[in-house]
Amino acid sequence: MDRLILNRMQFFGYHGVLPEENRLGQRFYIDVEMTLDLGPAGRTDDLNLTVNYAKAYGRVKEIVEGKPFQLIEALAERVASDLLQTYTSIYEIAVRVTKPHPPFDTHFDGVTVDIHRKRA
Repeated sequence: MDRLILNRMQFFGYHGVLPEENRLGQRFYIDVEMTLDLGPAGRTDDLNLTVNYAKAYGRVKEIVEGKPFQLIEALAERVASDLLQTYTSIYEIAVRVTKPHPPFDTHFDGVTVDIHRKRA
């Protein structure tokens, strides 16, 4: 099966359990890997036979920059479920959410959750 990948999208959001995260906000990196059959689109050059990645990007942007979540796990779940509902051609999806600067004394590049969901 083929994959369409949106790499390291960057958004500003207000997600976290600490009050300063909800007040000040921070940058988040999102990767989305969609598994689907790209053969028909590749053979015909028809955008209607694939996922329009500009529109998928817009949906992810609305979610990340919208309603705050306490957990990046919940944010990842929302992105995955939204894209699976919106694009019925997606068989599987992986969503990675990285919080590069958690608001505590850290000596690493951030925290990432990586979820994988399949169409029921």
